[in-house]
Amino acid sequence: MGYTIRTFGDPVLRTKAASVTDIDGKIARLVDDMFDTLYAIGVQKQIFVWDMDDEPMVVINPEIVESSGEWVYDEGCLSIPGLYVEMMRPNEVLMRGIDLDGNVVEIEAGELAGRLFQHELDHLNGVLMFDRMEPAQRKEAMAEYRRLSESAAAPAPKRRLRLT
Repeated sequence: MGYTIRTFGDPVLRTKAASVTDIDGKIARLVDDMFDTLYAIGVQKQIFVWDMDDEPMVVINPEIVESSGEWVYDEGCLSIPGLYVEMMRPNEVLMRGIDLDGNVVEIEAGELAGRLFQHELDHLNGVLMFDRMEPAQRKEAMAEYRRLSESAAAPAPKRRLRLT
């Protein structure tokens, strides 16, 4: 079963996902489905799956419990296609949650992995990149996103073919 990638404007992106209260067969199947679609957004449960270096992982009810440092990086989002914005986030994080067996897990991550964790946890809490921006940056980013959306929706120019 695949899930739809939610894009900016979909109210699901502004909704905090529900905590998982019972790890049962339904949750295990949902995790399998999430790995199948990996980047799908829209399931309203506090489940985070990722696959880095061919190591699929899942954390249920994840939270960042510690962070340190600062790192500025051009961040993008499948829910806001085509837009990349320079954003500052903590460089290192400690994420805590539970695995499919109900065990507490803690994962330390820095740079790209740390940014991934923070970005995806924002999604689970109904927070988008736009919410992390200063007002002037947000205004500029929204205008750029509108331009990108309009150009993607515009029909392809007609071409005249010359047959000889």
